[in-house]
Amino acid sequence: MDPNATEHDIDPQETQEWIDALASVLETDGPERAHALLERLVDKARRSGAYLPYSANTAYVNTIPTHLEPEYPGDGAVEHRIRSYIRWNAMAMVVKANRASAELGGHIATFASAATLYDVGFNHFWHAPSHDHGGDLLFAQGHSSPGIYARAFMEGRLTEEQLDHFRREVDGKGLSSYPHPWLMPDFWQFPTVSMGLGPIMSIYQARFMRYLQDRGLAQTENRRVWSFVGDGEVDEPETLGAITLASREKLDNLTWVVNCNLQRLDGPVRGNGKIVQELEAIFRGAGWNVVKVLWGRYWDPLLAKDTDGLLQKRMMEAVDGDYQNYKSRDGAYVREHFFGKYPELKRMVANMSDEDIWRLNRGGHDPVKVYAAYKAATEHKGQPTVILAHTVKGYGMGAAGEAQNRTHSQKKMDADDMKQFRDRFNIPLSDEQVEKAEYIKPDPDSEEMKYMNARRNDLGGHLPVRRPLATPLEVPGLDAFNGLLEASGEREMSTTMAFVRLLTLLARDKKIGKNIVPIVPDEARTFGMEGLFRQLGIYSSVGQLYEPQDKEQVMYYKEDKKGQILEEGINEAGSMSSWIAAATSYSTHGVAMVPFYIFYSMFGFQRVGDLIWAAGDMRARGFLMGATAGRTTLAGEGLQHDDGHSLMMAANVPNCIAYDPTFAYELAVIVQDGMRRMYAEQQSVFYYITVMNENYPQPAMPKGAEEGIRRGLYRLQAGGRKKKKVRLLGSGTILREAIAAAEMLDKDFGVAAEVWSATSFNELARDGRDADRHARLNPEAKPRKSWVEECLGGSDDPVVAATDYVQAYADQIRAFVPADYRVLGTDGFGRSDTRAALRRHFEVDRYHIAVTALKALADAGTVEAKTVSDAIKKYKIDVERPNPLQA
Repeated sequence: MDPNATEHDIDPQETQEWIDALASVLETDGPERAHALLERLVDKARRSGAYLPYSANTAYVNTIPTHLEPEYPGDGAVEHRIRSYIRWNAMAMVVKANRASAELGGHIATFASAATLYDVGFNHFWHAPSHDHGGDLLFAQGHSSPGIYARAFMEGRLTEEQLDHFRREVDGKGLSSYPHPWLMPDFWQFPTVSMGLGPIMSIYQARFMRYLQDRGLAQTENRRVWSFVGDGEVDEPETLGAITLASREKLDNLTWVVNCNLQRLDGPVRGNGKIVQELEAIFRGAGWNVVKVLWGRYWDPLLAKDTDGLLQKRMMEAVDGDYQNYKSRDGAYVREHFFGKYPELKRMVANMSDEDIWRLNRGGHDPVKVYAAYKAATEHKGQPTVILAHTVKGYGMGAAGEAQNRTHSQKKMDADDMKQFRDRFNIPLSDEQVEKAEYIKPDPDSEEMKYMNARRNDLGGHLPVRRPLATPLEVPGLDAFNGLLEASGEREMSTTMAFVRLLTLLARDKKIGKNIVPIVPDEARTFGMEGLFRQLGIYSSVGQLYEPQDKEQVMYYKEDKKGQILEEGINEAGSMSSWIAAATSYSTHGVAMVPFYIFYSMFGFQRVGDLIWAAGDMRARGFLMGATAGRTTLAGEGLQHDDGHSLMMAANVPNCIAYDPTFAYELAVIVQDGMRRMYAEQQSVFYYITVMNENYPQPAMPKGAEEGIRRGLYRLQAGGRKKKKVRLLGSGTILREAIAAAEMLDKDFGVAAEVWSATSFNELARDGRDADRHARLNPEAKPRKSWVEECLGGSDDPVVAATDYVQAYADQIRAFVPADYRVLGTDGFGRSDTRAALRRHFEVDRYHIAVTALKALADAGTVEAKTVSDAIKKYKIDVERPNPLQA
């Protein structure tokens, strides 16, 4: 009985009777019956008016008691030897890398704490893709990558030379620092070292597996997602931000393993508290199945003796800072400071030596306890499971870093430390071999190697593994979008409306329609997509259990178990994670999906830029649609909504192809070409395309414009034969201002202005830099012209570019423009007003474009300076107003 309970217990005898009754139920009918009775009692008390506050915490002991643990199916002795060899190789790899160069870094401590957690999974649970199983998805902790490489080396998947080139990849021999599918496309499934991203992506991967199953696109019923999470990582908002989705969707195909080694990067996670108890309450409250693995088998006899609960009380009293400190000291220290607080506990361990006390192990280092937790997770139905495993950071590193605050960055160990490591894990290496940090790999015919290979063969083969190809999709030709290639006549339409029409056409396509995945974060009606609700349905794992309020409308809100749209609520990070799951489906599920995620452009790249970068690493394929794009297009919304820089952020992702189209036909050409590249040719790129909400007549596509649209620049209209000539470049809705400026220059000043549509300054800049590189490395060859030079060469007429984005966007191509080049942009914060007022404020409207063109001509001596002054007066431009680009 809890000693605390007796202090204010008015009837201890009655209390004991209740406890005895409960014990009898547990013994005869099991814990489920006991739980049901307790729930009924609590319910009765509450219905009778008693205030019984809910507690989501259980005692600080293992969730699975010893007598309910399943029999361990493996050979513990052989597995221990294998695990020890992997530990050694992981440590030696990092040490050798830093002997080569201290610049390389690396991590020893994370895998040291998690080796058993991975080993049990590899030996008994994690399926590789095979003919009868689609394979499990494994989100490994990024800092544990040396241990994954060390196992792959033992399995013969990696060579000693590759291990010796850990973190040295430039020559093509090395291994990436962390899980990077871009750099190791046949090995790693997911990039996870940007903390918080792996956990949230794992949730949406598990849900997307259900989406594929429910829609009949892939067999995923027997597959699972496993995500390893650091206890310090839970402080990242993305880590816990979507856990209620997992419980709401009953994702029992998802297991998280939280490695509770009690240390983050530079100190304790909760030095003054208990991270395990905190997480238990969070996850249990969110509807997860929680399994705590706190104490190893060496604690079992002591816990069995703890009939009065005093040991459990002491376990709960000690905070995480204490537990870290215990493992940084020795058995004598633990005897005195943990057991010594209560004489009864000190007597409990009186017959144990200090070495015996030191061997009292944490649950995450005990394969029997870990196996029981994993088995319980795989058998649990109706809820995702989180396993909270108590471990020691830097386990086995001894004085070199075990449970010490510096452990995270420990990348070197001297010879004595390595010898102690060898002795602790019985590694069969001589002192000389230890000093050389030689790897250990038993003979192929050894018991260890046969055992390890047999276990993986039973589970389908090696893991992690990435399958980079799926069956190519039959992409519709450009003629499938004929309606968007023709003029709209008097009907005005935004590019967002054009996108919805395009998406509708794709969804109806008999060959590719089922592969289209529309994704939207609760803005479908804003983007005019409500027509797709009834046509495609919104995916729900339970269908629609209610009658929608707008049922009488044609475009009512329809949820369906076979629904195609993923509507993620007000949740950009979740929507992006869904997009990643769909965009990598060709690899993870062997089924190529075509996701279109449409979002407020300001809340896209800026809010989830880290996930977008991860998508690039993951070789994602799909379309990101930045809606209401541009700093002056979204009239009335203001600073937090007006996007003037997402295209510049897109430029930083090497395999992100970004466009800023003005017209529906440009959008159609870009999307069709993107589908060809990603799904027919299977290139590992993805697209970011801006679309606007400004309505205007849509012209027909000029003949022969397709190549220029794809490459980023084409001439929209000629400028005539006048002597005074200028060339105007524009993109997005500001292209229409350039068209208007050309008309004004001709009418008011007799200047002929060519108008060019710059669909992608990003692609033009990349092409120009590529041409520069070719010229630099081939000095005797004929220089290859950039596309900008091909389009704008042969004339020294000035060029003026204007966009709805910061000046840096169009300024990217300055080095490749063979003439005087002037750029206008919308630097500074956005604000609310009419579109016309905003464009005048940011000096990107037709009037400022015209004045800029005239100034360029005046500087070239083609017109007089007074002509520019006349234009300023004519267009009523205030030259005294502050520079809007400064703020």
